[in-house]
Amino acid sequence: MDRNDVFARVKEILVETFELEPASITLESRLMDDLDLDSIDAVDLVVKLQQYTTTKIDPAVFKQVRTIGDVVDAIMPLVGGIPA
Repeated sequence: MDRNDVFARVKEILVETFELEPASITLESRLMDDLDLDSIDAVDLVVKLQQYTTTKIDPAVFKQVRTIGDVVDAIMPLVGGIPA
């Protein structure tokens, strides 16, 4: 699984869960500033990502996440992907 595969799945999750426009989601999109996600949305996102990865996500790692690219990089090791 490569970074593009993970990004595509994260994008699907965001569109399905938060009804975001797919075109608004890029690797550079900031969760709070660009996509208008708040801390409760972040918890919902982590739950969905845990379902996708079938692994518990360390909250300490996710605290540093600011962009979609950060999300992808954080979960790459959990899905057997190799970071770019």
